[in-house]
Amino acid sequence: QGPKHGATTKITKEYIDFAAKHGLNGVLVEGWNVGWDGDWTADGRAFSFTQAYPDFDIEEITRYGRSKNVRLIGHHETAGASQHYETQLEDAFKLYNKLGVNSVKTGYVNKYLDKKEWHDSQYGVRHYRKVVKTAAKYKIMIDNHEPVKGTGLQRSYPNLMTWEGGRGQEYNAWSDDGGNTTEHTVLLPFTRMLSGPMDYTPGNFGFDYKLPQGAKVNTTLAHQLALYVVLFSPLQMASDLPENYEGRREFEFVKQVPCIWSETTVPDAKLAEYTVIARKDWNSSDWYMGAITNKDARKLSVPLKFLEAGKSYKAEIYADGAGADYKTDPYPVTIESRTVSNKTVLDVNLAPGGGTAIRFTEVK
Repeated sequence: QGPKHGATTKITKEYIDFAAKHGLNGVLVEGWNVGWDGDWTADGRAFSFTQAYPDFDIEEITRYGRSKNVRLIGHHETAGASQHYETQLEDAFKLYNKLGVNSVKTGYVNKYLDKKEWHDSQYGVRHYRKVVKTAAKYKIMIDNHEPVKGTGLQRSYPNLMTWEGGRGQEYNAWSDDGGNTTEHTVLLPFTRMLSGPMDYTPGNFGFDYKLPQGAKVNTTLAHQLALYVVLFSPLQMASDLPENYEGRREFEFVKQVPCIWSETTVPDAKLAEYTVIARKDWNSSDWYMGAITNKDARKLSVPLKFLEAGKSYKAEIYADGAGADYKTDPYPVTIESRTVSNKTVLDVNLAPGGGTAIRFTEVK
């Protein structure tokens, strides 16, 4: 609360306007509810999940969002007070169901649940299941942060869309070890992601922030684009500030890239060094490809055998530009189009910590 409070009616409406302008269908708001004052991590029992701060008119915001075809995505930070959260689950989800809020991101930022149990303990697993089951009753999707890794629970409760369960992008904002390493995202598809979708929250376009801990995003901008393909999540996020997206041609890829796929293939990869993943859009004949590397620049020759034989495709390529380097200048991106087929072998040049993101559209 106070002059720096971001979760206000005015600011949320501005974000809704931005989302509507660019075809994004939801805005996630954190910090809207009573309980954030003081040291909230010391006692998550201060949180209310039905009472908004006075400067956040949840009924007006959801009404305004509907008029723009943009939904409010709720946020429930528990600070690890899971039992306290369970006492409010029914009322909170009932309120959201009434207002048309059909997605909730939950959070458990604390070392322990209820000051005694590990997040990935049986105690935690039972709690997450209860949250997902209750949410299903009210037709609400869940994005679970700080949980156990994937367990297959979404097969029983498909409203469990995605979860974190690993070092997400947020570590680049506060971690004492300098943030996620360049090889972290290269490895994730073959480690954490074997257990299910991961909400990494990619899409960082602004790299100029300074933090006392020295944490930073250790990738290029093109690498961030490629993550939307490399890291699967059926609920994706454009995680940066609107002002960092406005006027940037690279943002077109974020707006276009799907969240669900009908096919996935790995044309090339070497553990901890580089990863190339291609996926076919569930709703069209388009393919997308993401290629990322660790701290080393490299040149790859990628055969496009995954494209349908006998057809031509327009490849829209977002690649590291001249001088791109995750340490010194992460911004340069080149954007080009060319015609390819499944017989094409594509040369992919990756800068240190870099990436390439491509959309393949069938030429009819």
